[in-house]
Amino acid sequence: MMGFQLLGTSQAVVFLLFTSSLVLSESYSREDDREQLPPVHDDESPYGSLWPVPQSVHFAPTVFSLSPFDFKIVHGPGSSAGADCFILLEAFRRYFEYIFHYSKWEQDSWKKSGEGTELLQLQVIISSSDAECNSYPSASSDESYQLTVTEPAAILKAEKVWGALRGLETFSQLVYEDIYGRYLINKSEITDFPRFTHRGILLDSSRHFLPVNVILANLEAMAINKLNVFHWHIVDNQAFPYQSSAFPDLSDQGAYHPFTHVYTTTDIKTILEYARLRGIRVVPEFDSPGHTLSWGKGQRDLLTPCYNGEKPTGSYGPVNPILNSTYDFMAILFKEISETFPDAFVHLGGDEVDFSCWHSNPDVTKFMEQQGFGKDYKKLESYYIKKILDIVSSTNKGYMIWQEVFDNEVKIKPDTVVEVWKSEHYQDELHNVTAAGYKTILASPWYLDYISYGQDWQKYYRAEPLDFNGTVAQKKLVIGGEACLWGEFVDATNLTPRLWPRASAVGERLWSSQSVTNVGDAYIRLVKHRCRMVSRGIPAEPPYIGYCDHEYKGL
Repeated sequence: MMGFQLLGTSQAVVFLLFTSSLVLSESYSREDDREQLPPVHDDESPYGSLWPVPQSVHFAPTVFSLSPFDFKIVHGPGSSAGADCFILLEAFRRYFEYIFHYSKWEQDSWKKSGEGTELLQLQVIISSSDAECNSYPSASSDESYQLTVTEPAAILKAEKVWGALRGLETFSQLVYEDIYGRYLINKSEITDFPRFTHRGILLDSSRHFLPVNVILANLEAMAINKLNVFHWHIVDNQAFPYQSSAFPDLSDQGAYHPFTHVYTTTDIKTILEYARLRGIRVVPEFDSPGHTLSWGKGQRDLLTPCYNGEKPTGSYGPVNPILNSTYDFMAILFKEISETFPDAFVHLGGDEVDFSCWHSNPDVTKFMEQQGFGKDYKKLESYYIKKILDIVSSTNKGYMIWQEVFDNEVKIKPDTVVEVWKSEHYQDELHNVTAAGYKTILASPWYLDYISYGQDWQKYYRAEPLDFNGTVAQKKLVIGGEACLWGEFVDATNLTPRLWPRASAVGERLWSSQSVTNVGDAYIRLVKHRCRMVSRGIPAEPPYIGYCDHEYKGL
C-alpha cells in the first residue's frame, strides 16, 4: 500500500520543499482549452515534485542545507559494494552533478551565508552479499530501496545496486533551491519499490535511423523516470541498420547507408553499457516473418516471391517459410544476436503478416497441400513461428511476441511474454492471454506516435493495466507495459520532445501505487518534473503554458 504522512504541524515548510522556482505556470486564457485541462491550483502537491510517486512517503518540516563543497555521496558502512563497484561510482558522480549543477554562489559566499544544520553525506548501503555491480539488470532485478534523510547523514539502503539507482534518483528530486540559491532538503522517510517489473519504452530505428547519442539521451530520460526496459525495434521493412558479423550484406544492402546509418558492434556495446549503468535492460526486436523487406536485400532467397498467375511479379512478401535455407540462416543470425545482447529475452515480433504473397506463390501452395494445411495460412505462419521459437530456445533465450502469435494459436513455451498492442478490445485480450497462463505486457493505450492537440498525457496517465475481467492470479501475470514511439514521423530532430514528458505519465502508472490517480496533482508535479528534465539537458516538451527557471539551451 502507498502511504503518506506529514510529520509536524506546519505544512508551510513542507510545501517549501518543492516550491523551488522550477517553474511558474500561467493561468489558462483560452476558453476552448479549459475542459481538457486539470484545474490550476496555487498550492503545491503533497508529494512535491517527486515523479513517480514512491510507495510510502513521510516528510517532516525540519530542513537541512547542502553544500556542493562539503556534501558527498559515499558507500555506507557494511555495504557489500565497495570502491570497485563502477556502476555506483558512476551514479554517485552523475547525481552529484544533477543536484549541484546550477550553483549560484561561490564557496566563500557559502561559508558566510550557510545557516541551519548541514547534511554532509548520503551513505549508500547495499545489504545483499552480491550487490550485482558487474551484472546486467534482468526481469527479476530488485529495485526496492529505503531512503532516510536526517542529520548528519542521509541513508539509502537497497538489496541490490538497481534499488540504489532508483533511490539516488529520488534523493536528487528531494533537493531544492530557495530564492537565495541555497540547496535544501527536508527530513524525509521513503520506502519504495515498483508496482510492475517491466516498464518499457519502444523506439523504432528502422523507419528513421536514430543516432547513438539520441538513443543514449533517451536512456538517460528513462532512468530519470524510473523506466527500466529499452525495447529496441532495431530493424523493419524500411531498413536493416543492425551490422551483423555473420551476414554483413544485411546492413550493407539493407541499411539506408552502409557506413553512416548502421549500428556497429561498438555502437551496440556503448548502448548496452550506458543502459546497464542506469539499470535498464535492452531487449532487441527482430520481427518476422512479416516486416522483413529490408532483410531480403542482403540475403538471397530469404523472402517469398510474389506471383500474378503463373508469373513472378518481381516483388516479395514475408520470409519464405518452406525452404530449409531459411531456418539455417535464422539459426546463425539468432545465435549471433543472443551473443550480442545479454538480456535473457529477445522480442520476435510475429505481427501483421500479409498472407497475399504466400497465397499467390505456387510453391507455397504445393507445400501447404503436402503439410495438410489446406488454405489456412495461419497454419503456415504457425509452422514458421514454431521453428523460429525452437531456434531461439536453443540459444537459451526466452522470447517476447506480439499478440497475433498467441491469437493464431501457435504453440509457445510457458514462460513466453505476450505483448498486447491492438487498441480494440485490449481488455478482452488481456483476459484471454492471462487465462491461458502467459505473462503479458500492455502497450495498447500507450502508442505515443499518435499525437493530438492538448494534454494527451492525461489519457496515458488514466490507463490502468489491470482494468480487465480476470482473477487475482490472472492479474499477477500482467508484469507491466510499454510506451511505444513508432518511427514513421519521428527521427533525431523530434523524437525526444515528442516522447517526454508524455512517457513520464506511463512511467508513474507503472511504478506508483494503483491508488495514485489524481490528474490535477499529477499536473502540478509533471510541470516541475518536465523542467527538471530540461535542466538536465532533456528537451522535453511543455505540458502547457509556463516557463522553467533553467530553460533548454539548445545544442
